[in-house]
Amino acid sequence: MDSLITAAARALAGGDPLGALKRVALRDDAPALALRGIAMAQLGDFARAKLLLRGAARAFGAKEPVARARCVVAEAEIALAARDLGWAAKTLDAARATLEAHGDQANAAHARYLEIRRLLLIGRLDEAEHLIGRLDPVLLPPALRAAHEMVVAGIALRRLQTRAARAALGRAARAAQQAGIPALATEVETAFRVLDMPAARLIARGGAERPLLLEEVEALQTSKALVVDACRYVLRDAGRTVSLATRPVLFALVRALAEAWPADVPRAVLLAKAFGAKHADDSHRARLRVEIGRLRMELRSVAGVNATKAGFALAPCRAREVIVLAPPVEEPHAAVLAFLADGESWSSSALALALDTSPRTVQRALDALAAAGKVQSFGRGRARRWMTPPIPGFTTALLLPTPLPNH
Repeated sequence: MDSLITAAARALAGGDPLGALKRVALRDDAPALALRGIAMAQLGDFARAKLLLRGAARAFGAKEPVARARCVVAEAEIALAARDLGWAAKTLDAARATLEAHGDQANAAHARYLEIRRLLLIGRLDEAEHLIGRLDPVLLPPALRAAHEMVVAGIALRRLQTRAARAALGRAARAAQQAGIPALATEVETAFRVLDMPAARLIARGGAERPLLLEEVEALQTSKALVVDACRYVLRDAGRTVSLATRPVLFALVRALAEAWPADVPRAVLLAKAFGAKHADDSHRARLRVEIGRLRMELRSVAGVNATKAGFALAPCRAREVIVLAPPVEEPHAAVLAFLADGESWSSSALALALDTSPRTVQRALDALAAAGKVQSFGRGRARRWMTPPIPGFTTALLLPTPLPNH
């Protein structure tokens, strides 16, 4: 490897893409194409970066499998940064195996972290945690150690383990400082700020509400109150959990009852909350009786639903307090906004994959948000991307996908 290629590689490792381009911008040999591709990716031109890396992989050919594998890993990293989550995991895994077989442990570990970060984005926490547990960051360079700890922190945040998240971010900050890469240090600092932003709202005793930090949300998981979690669509009480994630009507009813507790809720209000009925008739009232019966069956281990003269009231079995844990911002497409709030550009197909829903559903949500001026798009066809500036003042951790708790 000649001196210009070596100098360009060192510049990229230090987060200086312009310095790298000064050395290889006019060269078209395979190593220069690869370094130019990585530099363009660091500058945010992902489309150009992909073309350069694919050209580099072709130029390296079959006789240089390690170099080709590194190009595949770099292209996967670009896809992740561009929120193109549909890339072939098998191709990345094959590249990782090639790197391991030839002793390039650092780049092999980098490939594994890319796979784990993708799993984290789409809410597959158990798989991500299993893979991260098999990696030992001690012998890795500082930048990769920081990446490792950022993934650990991300998993901990999704699981509402704030102490573990703070510890991991502290280790990430130290590793980023050792790496000397300003962009990496900024990423860690941004993640730290998430812990100090309101993550949810607590609603109790007739509608009084206040914001909660992640630590406070975590503390509620072990409280003695009956918690109606409108972020995860579950109820928790003394270790018992009832999930209503697939029963939106029942959850709307129990949330209305919980927000009014200890008072009752008139039937007309319940009809409006659960069915959107502005003018109730006999069919609406009959349906309400049916749904209340179903709700009693679902909640029988944690609470009862008592009929009153005006409507219905929630009656906890053991808890002396009922509280509602609500998202920091509520609107019909909050989950889509939660992903877009990271400041990255997303394709509708990537959002559909991350949300585990249909592309048509996501596209309708994006169109509605665009009409309201909350998101914007650029590009056309398959290159179309959606983004929005980060929503100030709150963290979106509770809106992102996570495994549902057991019944």
